[in-house]
Amino acid sequence: MTTTTKDQIAVLREQGYVIVHGMVPAARREAMLAVVNDTLLVPAGSLEFEADLRYPGAPASREADGGATIRRLRDAYARDAAFAAWACDPAIAAWMTAYFDEPALLSRAHHNCVMTKHPLYGSLTGWHRDIRYWSFGRPDLVSTWLALGHESSENGGLWVVPGSHAMTFAADQFDSEQFFVADDPRNVPVLAQAIPLTLAPGDVLLFHCRTLHAASQNATDHVKISVVNTYHAASNPPLPGTRSASVPDVPLDVAADQVQ
Repeated sequence: MTTTTKDQIAVLREQGYVIVHGMVPAARREAMLAVVNDTLLVPAGSLEFEADLRYPGAPASREADGGATIRRLRDAYARDAAFAAWACDPAIAAWMTAYFDEPALLSRAHHNCVMTKHPLYGSLTGWHRDIRYWSFGRPDLVSTWLALGHESSENGGLWVVPGSHAMTFAADQFDSEQFFVADDPRNVPVLAQAIPLTLAPGDVLLFHCRTLHAASQNATDHVKISVVNTYHAASNPPLPGTRSASVPDVPLDVAADQVQ
């Protein structure tokens, strides 16, 4: 049982991910869900649609059947105070400070979103590492994935390869878009180690930016909703002039006695 921050960090360092169960209470989840559901009914703010990604199973264009299916509500931090409060929650600040062993910051350029996976038009996501399109001095960032509802392989939940954050791969084991080539003979035994993750409402998955992960389509009748944020150490800022530096990061405030 990973009940302390120290234990959780040890698991993440070994496996590339860790799940903290029941971290967010129902009332707080309901406040976030209300914002998401309002936006799904009346789209507003910066949004990403399934058709924009061109992932397998996605509509061919926004004009196609299902083309208006929302994949992400972008810039969650600025979208509503409930998301900003969660992104900079004292418990998250303390966790990240303990992990990096120094002050940490929230990235607003990466993740910082609500991910929605819809039935029928919610496309699958191939195997990849998030660091593929991030630009930092060191490939050492951690993301939080808050499940606002139940998540499993049935509704498009995440699969991970435990320990893959510490594996070394050749460049040609990834395709031109930096997806791990599933049928490459070198990659087959790696992906054979993959496991599906099951999250209950309020569970938080923390995972390393080098951890291989993927997600299938949503085979249920309900939209899956997750809040995703990414953090880095103060000594590991985004590289100037890159997308990672396109939006100012948010320093996390934490009292010394909160760091376990």
